[in-house]
Amino acid sequence: MLIACFDLEGVFTPEAWIAVAEATGIPDLRRTTRDVPDYDELMRYRLKILDAHGLTLPRLQGIIAGLDPLPGARAFLDWARARCPVVILSDTYYEFADGFMAKLARPMLFCHTLEVDGAGRITGYKLRLKDSKRRAILAFRDLGFSTLAVGDSYNDITMLREADRGIFFRAPALVKRDFPQHPAVESYADLQAEMEKLL
Repeated sequence: MLIACFDLEGVFTPEAWIAVAEATGIPDLRRTTRDVPDYDELMRYRLKILDAHGLTLPRLQGIIAGLDPLPGARAFLDWARARCPVVILSDTYYEFADGFMAKLARPMLFCHTLEVDGAGRITGYKLRLKDSKRRAILAFRDLGFSTLAVGDSYNDITMLREADRGIFFRAPALVKRDFPQHPAVESYADLQAEMEKLL
């Protein structure tokens, strides 16, 4: 049986950090894993900026709560869930993703957690597991599933490599150029067609 594993931001939802950058007028927060492949380096950079500008978790949650899933995301996700188990494997945080999960009818989500002090200041983050996306794919394979992985950025590469089928969805040209072994699609209709080959 197939299990379909998807990244969240860039696949089903807008990039939360880009939305925060636009809402706060801090362009340095636009950097994502598409720009900085080293996740720890990127998060340390973000936390310094948040601290310097006094941005708290409630402020970020308010911005992110106003975002909607990408057009067509919910319909595609509903289609996929009707055909096989679906899991979202993301490098976001539960504290950010709750609003998105409600709008997507609460798919299973594996992600990370933030460390927050009593004033709502984000002081750090805790990874659920190092290289968690790849390790989830390995665990699902050990449970007897064949695996599909779909992502859009550098932080998805290890899960795409490990899956029986790894596909880029709306990935930047640079990412697609660096990893040509993975097919790339630009629409949910094309992604559905790729999934249908595996079902």
